[in-house]
Amino acid sequence: MIKAVIFDMYETLITLFDSPLYFGTQMASDAGIAEERFQETWRAEEKNRTTGKITLEELLEKILRENNCFSEEKMNYILKKRIWCKEEAFEHLHIEIIPMLRALKKKGIMIGLINNCFSEESTVIKKSILYPFFDAVCLSFDEGIQKPDPAIFERCIERLGVEADACLYVGDGGSNELEAAQRLGMQVVQAVWYLKEGINQPAQRKTDFEHIEKPMDIIELIKKQCLV
Repeated sequence: MIKAVIFDMYETLITLFDSPLYFGTQMASDAGIAEERFQETWRAEEKNRTTGKITLEELLEKILRENNCFSEEKMNYILKKRIWCKEEAFEHLHIEIIPMLRALKKKGIMIGLINNCFSEESTVIKKSILYPFFDAVCLSFDEGIQKPDPAIFERCIERLGVEADACLYVGDGGSNELEAAQRLGMQVVQAVWYLKEGINQPAQRKTDFEHIEKPMDIIELIKKQCLV
C-alpha cells in the first residue's frame, strides 16, 4: 500500500516552459557576452551549482569578471530577472496540482520532494505556494547530492519514515530519476501532463514506465491499489 508520494518539482509539479525562459542563452545576451563564452563557464559549473558549491551570485560575478564586464548594476539586473522567471513558473500550475496535493493530504498520504536545483531555485521553492504541502524535502543544492545518486532518494524516504516499497515516485523522467527510484524498490510513474513535443525539456515520454496523464490520476491510482 502506498503511504507516501515523492515528487520531482520541475516539469512535474511546475513547468518552466509556460513562462518566460531565462537560461544561459538569455543571461548571456543581457550580460553582453557571446553565448559560447558565457556557456563555457556556466555549463562547466553545473554540478557545483546543483550541489551547493557555488551560488548564482558567485558564478555570475565570476563570469562577468572573466569577460571584463562586471558591474553591480548588471549583475543585480540578471539576478532579479532570473529569480522573477523562476517565481513566475508557479503562476502557471496545471489546474489539478493543488487539488491533487490536497487530496493526498486528506487521505493521510505523506508527500516528499526531491529536486535538482540551484541556489536561486532552492530559495524560490521554499517561498512557493507548494512548499507547505511537503512532509520531507531534499533539494540538491542544500543536500550536496543530486539525482540520480541513490543517497538523495534514501534520505527523503528516511525523513518520511516509510519503506521504499511503500513510496510512489512521480517525475517527468529527467536526470534518470525514474530508473534510480525503481532500483531502490519504489513504485514509479512518469508524469507527462507538462511534456510537449519539440521543446527543450529534459525528458520525453519513456516507454518503460506507466504514464500519468493528469495529476488527479495519481489519486485514482492510489484508490485502485487500496482495492486490490
